[in-house]
Amino acid sequence: MLTWMAILMVVLLLLGFPMMVPLLAATLFMMFTGMTFFGPDQGVSWMFSGVEQWVLAAVPMFIFAADIMTKGHTANRLLDLVSAFAGHLRGGLPITTAASCTLFGAVSGSTQATVVAMGGPMRPRLLQKGYKDSFTLALIINASDIALLIPPSIGMIVYGVIARGASIGDLFIAGILPGFLILFMFSIYCYVASRIMGIEPEPRSSWSQRLTALRKSILPLGFPVIVVGGIYTGTFSPVDASAMAVLYAFILEVIIYRKVSLRDIGSIALSTGMITAVVFILVAIGYAFSQALSTAGVPQQILTPIIQQFGDSPTAALALIAVAYFIGCMFVDPIVVILILTPLFQPLVTAAGLDPVHVGVIVTLQAAIGSATPPFGCDIFTAMAVFRRPYFDVIRGTPPFIAILLLATVILIMFPQISLWLPSMGAQ
Repeated sequence: MLTWMAILMVVLLLLGFPMMVPLLAATLFMMFTGMTFFGPDQGVSWMFSGVEQWVLAAVPMFIFAADIMTKGHTANRLLDLVSAFAGHLRGGLPITTAASCTLFGAVSGSTQATVVAMGGPMRPRLLQKGYKDSFTLALIINASDIALLIPPSIGMIVYGVIARGASIGDLFIAGILPGFLILFMFSIYCYVASRIMGIEPEPRSSWSQRLTALRKSILPLGFPVIVVGGIYTGTFSPVDASAMAVLYAFILEVIIYRKVSLRDIGSIALSTGMITAVVFILVAIGYAFSQALSTAGVPQQILTPIIQQFGDSPTAALALIAVAYFIGCMFVDPIVVILILTPLFQPLVTAAGLDPVHVGVIVTLQAAIGSATPPFGCDIFTAMAVFRRPYFDVIRGTPPFIAILLLATVILIMFPQISLWLPSMGAQ
């Protein structure tokens, strides 16, 4: 039965149906073929249960804040700040791009918003400096994926809703050091690549220029202070922080910078509503699908021999989880993969005694890698639409960045305190 269900899902995907259709079809397949026993009323109940978690209210608000900032001045001010301090280094322009994507990720929590906001102004600069377009596109889409690790992270919110024992506040804090580790590794690669390409650095900015850029970016840098600082100190819940982010974005872009008008807010809200609807439909159907799998005993069928094979080895369990999510996110939207695989691997996480927050960081990193990995990484198609480049031009330069991200995965598996140190400090 499992084989036929998998074939049904693959065929529907190949026919071009959106991911929600194969998920719903597989759920109905389990109901009508007797793989498990539940009625339509139970299926609908599971869907409502999937989206009734209060913390999911943070998702549309973080998306709304990101949309407002993408249309406003925030992205350019963050770019100018990083460029003033890092532009003179060898590889300074690509390092500026990676660091700016990280900073904007700390503002938006969205990889696709980061591709649009940072890729738009930085790609022409990189091309003019002499960097290959394949390197430029790969840098933009992979550096933008750091946004999934740096709070606020929509992927972490979804994982925190599904996983037992994982505080979303702790997940947010746990992603900070891994995010900056990846930025550091990308910066080394940018330095080496620039030397190989023979590209000279930019002139050094004067201290007056740096102070001007810092002064102009003070207000945009308030976003991570509000989100991370508020959650870390216990002042805000993640939902409170998302509401404050929207208010702060509105004040900054509409009242102070006046880049966004009140008339624009309506169209931005409509765009946010459309994106949120897609996310919530996926969450609802994905939750019902995972509950049907659990009722049918599929996790036990798949994981019992695996648990017996690996025993209680945390390293082996984390490696298996990372491989499964990485492969899944290469083909399917990361949110769907998190929704489906997280309940499946819960018995393995418990048997190996893994910290759910550390697991959440590993899972979110695989979602980040999958967002820019062929064949179906969502940021690849975002870049194709934004930069109007063919598929193979976008993916040609991605292998070195994917290798760096996989190396980061190994480091985080071997040294879990990189993820857990900051949350442990907050618990003291």
